[in-house]
Amino acid sequence: MWRSTCLITAALLATTATALAEPVADFYGGKQIKFVIRSGVGGSYDSYSRLLGRHIGKHIPGNPSVVPLNMPGGGGIRAANYVAKVAPQDGTILTIVSQGLVIDQALGLNASFQADLRDFHWIGNISASNQVLVTWHTSPTRTLADLMRRETVIGSSQAGSISVQMPAVLNNIVGTKIRIVFGYPDGRDINLAMERGEVEGRATNPWSSYISTDPQYVENKLIIPIIQIGMRKEPYLPDVPLMRDLAKDAAGQAVLDFMSKAVAFGRPIATTPGVPTERVNALRRAFDLTLKDPAFLQEAKTQRAEIQPMTGAELETIVRDIIGSPLELRERVRLAIQPTNAKEIPGKPGGNE
Repeated sequence: MWRSTCLITAALLATTATALAEPVADFYGGKQIKFVIRSGVGGSYDSYSRLLGRHIGKHIPGNPSVVPLNMPGGGGIRAANYVAKVAPQDGTILTIVSQGLVIDQALGLNASFQADLRDFHWIGNISASNQVLVTWHTSPTRTLADLMRRETVIGSSQAGSISVQMPAVLNNIVGTKIRIVFGYPDGRDINLAMERGEVEGRATNPWSSYISTDPQYVENKLIIPIIQIGMRKEPYLPDVPLMRDLAKDAAGQAVLDFMSKAVAFGRPIATTPGVPTERVNALRRAFDLTLKDPAFLQEAKTQRAEIQPMTGAELETIVRDIIGSPLELRERVRLAIQPTNAKEIPGKPGGNE
């Protein structure tokens, strides 16, 4: 009797699951999902987006095709505004969101940023690899002590980007002597500037990005990681100081923790506001399945793409925590991210970070 009851219950659950899945499959069958990429072709945002896009469709009920759509501009603001205000709100849009935008919204830094990230439906995070400040191997600055002692010229992208904010926080809270040179169109331009000797290092870039897109820098020890930024140390960088361990007092600690939590935002994937719950759940399941898919993992390995997944629910919590931080803390962060030792080079906004 007990066994019969269990079998009946299991059959009912299976029938219910199938009934719930069928409308989603019916919706996505024969459809195309546009994957909005916040940068141009090349760089880690683009490579991670295209990698995920090549595999996630087979895990979405109805097996829709996934087509990349590069939309650079404003450090990711153009793409985020499009997803929030223009794109269809039906589950046929995926996007990778710029890491710095959660700070932008929390602090109200840019009037052109019209999206509310709390309204996005968060699907998952591909990689939460730490940001790393590095110097070129010819620079006299090779340790944190050197960075505290001598002025070190570090390249960054456009004003207001996380690559300017992080070295500003290091100067203002930790006491480093970074000379911030900003205005480079994208990360590859900063890399070239390091190679040419125009700057001594690069302000921020995920460690996983160096491994995947510039492995020769790591293998040949052309870059020296000085400080890593995240909630915990990278397994491969156990001896590199973690920014949040460098606070001098409780007020500074709160600022460093705020910025470090923002780095955990990583390479996040979202869909538009307004998507029905069953489709959001289907996209989240598809994301989770994709990141365990042997074919996906094999291609990621081939591309040297580091995969450190985070669920959509975890990502949503981080977004709400950062944007909902106390006003007093947000005001301290606003002051801490203002660069005081910086100069701009001629350049155009956007790029392929």
